[in-house]
Amino acid sequence: MTTPDQGATTATGVAGTHGDNAATPTPRRDESGLCVVVGATGALGEAVVRRLAPGRPVLAVARSQEALERLQGQVPGIAVCAADAGADSFVETVRAAVDRPVRLALFAAGLSVAGSIDAIDPSGLARAVDLKVGGTIRLLHAVRDQLADPATLVAVGGSLGFEPGPMDAAPGAANAALANVMRQASQLYGPRGLVTHTIAPGPLDTPRLRAFAERRAAEAGREPDEVYADYVAKTSLGRLPTVEDVAWLVEILLDPHAAALHGSVLYPDGGVRHAVG
Repeated sequence: MTTPDQGATTATGVAGTHGDNAATPTPRRDESGLCVVVGATGALGEAVVRRLAPGRPVLAVARSQEALERLQGQVPGIAVCAADAGADSFVETVRAAVDRPVRLALFAAGLSVAGSIDAIDPSGLARAVDLKVGGTIRLLHAVRDQLADPATLVAVGGSLGFEPGPMDAAPGAANAALANVMRQASQLYGPRGLVTHTIAPGPLDTPRLRAFAERRAAEAGREPDEVYADYVAKTSLGRLPTVEDVAWLVEILLDPHAAALHGSVLYPDGGVRHAVG
């Protein structure tokens, strides 16, 4: 990871240059606070790392050391930490890797448990809740004594926590519980200066969703494009949001004025939700 005395490094990772760009001011890299991104090797986490890393120090956290090293090779300058958010040892491992005050703690780890309440293994449902809800709490415990001023905690849940679907027991239950816990965190930590946000995207245009559409199509005897189109049809925008869209939102939440949204749930879903309120 870069160090504070490297503050002259520019947003492109290259010290100020002359020539055609000499008259264009280059943003300085902000070394004052660390961005801890959990789930950094998933599609969304990686998009966030790529968006934030040019301008801020980033600690990328994921279970796989091998995947983290690949990411580090593609995004120079980031620090990495292998830790399992589903285990309590995560707290000490991440705490030891934090080397400066934390400006952002983002929990963006995804779930791999699928199925309806008829099909799901009940212990699998418990593991899903432990990963999303317990993992967010573990992240909070890892950074709570090293927060910058200001500091922001963001948890990425999902729209199924608010609009349950009959085939999605794990994400529905886990994300509903996550929203509840994040609201508790807003009440407990807001007076201490920690701003909290929950992001609840709808389906995102990712390779994982397209693979999921292929599986459901095979089960239903349909074409994968037809199943994918079902997701798109639920939006009023006419397309699914991307992980880059959500990464942009995460960066926006680092603006000090975003504190006015403290405790809120944000829905970057392309207009899936139609209800008012």
